[in-house]
Amino acid sequence: MIELLANSTIARTAFLVGVFALIAFVTFVAANVFDRMRSERANIARLSGSSTAESGSIESLRTRENENAWARMTNRIEQAGLSLSDTKDVRLRKLLKAAGYGSPSAPRIFTFLRLCLVFALPGLFALAVFSMDEPPGFLTIYVVGSLLGVLGLFLPNLFVVAKADRRTEEVVNGFPDCLDLMLVCIEAGLGIEAAMDRAGREMVKIHPLVCELLLATVLKLRAGATRQEGFRALADESGVDEINSFATLLIQSDKLGTSIGSTLRVYAAEMREKRRMRAEEKAYRLPVLISIPLVVFMLPTMIGVLMLPAAIRVVREIAPILAGG
Repeated sequence: MIELLANSTIARTAFLVGVFALIAFVTFVAANVFDRMRSERANIARLSGSSTAESGSIESLRTRENENAWARMTNRIEQAGLSLSDTKDVRLRKLLKAAGYGSPSAPRIFTFLRLCLVFALPGLFALAVFSMDEPPGFLTIYVVGSLLGVLGLFLPNLFVVAKADRRTEEVVNGFPDCLDLMLVCIEAGLGIEAAMDRAGREMVKIHPLVCELLLATVLKLRAGATRQEGFRALADESGVDEINSFATLLIQSDKLGTSIGSTLRVYAAEMREKRRMRAEEKAYRLPVLISIPLVVFMLPTMIGVLMLPAAIRVVREIAPILAGG
C-alpha cells in the first residue's frame, strides 16, 4: 500500500482526497454535536436564570484585566463544547504561576496553544512538502509530521519550564538585597508590613519580581488578611524554597513573640552565605565546562600543528627511500 502511494500519483491524490473527505465528515458531525450541546446549555441557563442583568453589569478591575483576547477565545471554545481543562490542573496552574502567568485562564490558554501547535506544525510541513516539485515519500512525510506533532505538544511545556527556572533564579538572586533593606527598615523602627512596603518600593527597578511579591503581600495584609495567611500566600505564589523558609520564620517569630530584627539579621546572613556558595559553585564548574570545547576544538588543532611538519618530512624524505627511490 505504501509503495503504491509512493509510486502512483493518482493513488496518492485519491488517498489525500479520501482523508480530506473523512476529516470534513468528522468535523461536520462534531460541529453539529457541539451546536446541539451549546443550544441545550443556553436553554438550561435561560430556564434556570442563573445570570441576572445586575450581575452581568458589575465588572471588577481584576475581571477586566483577565478578560483578554486569548481568554475570550478559550471561553468561546469551551462554550462550544470543547473542554480545555487539564487532568493535572493544579500542577499546571502552579507551574504557570511560577513562570509569571497568574491569570485564571492561563491553563486553558496553555492547553489551547498546545492543541494548535500539534496541528499547525504538521500542517505547515505538509504545505511545504506538497509545494515542492519532487516531494519525498509518504513514509518520510508521515514520520516527520508525527515528530513535528510531538514537538508541538511538548514545546510550550519546555518554554514554560525554562521561563519558570529563569524567574526562580531572578527571585533567589534578588531576595537577599531586599531582605537587607527590610532589616535596615526594621532596625530603624518600622514594622514588618511597612518594611516590606518600603523595600518593595525602593527595589522595584532592580529586582521587580521580588518587589511584586512583597507588594502583593502588603496589599493582602492591608485588605484584612492575617500575617499567617499573607506570609503563606507569599510562599505559595513565589514557589521558591528560600522565600518559603522566610515566610515560615516570620510566622514562627510572630507566634512566639521573638524579635523580628534579630531573626531577619540571622536569616539575611544565611542568604548572603548561600548566594556566595552558589557563585563559588558556578566558578568551580567553569574548568569542567571549559574542558569540553578544549578537547573538541583546540586539542585536534594542536595535534595537527605539532604532527603536520613531521608528517610532511616523512612523505618527502622517508617515503621515497622506503619505495626504493
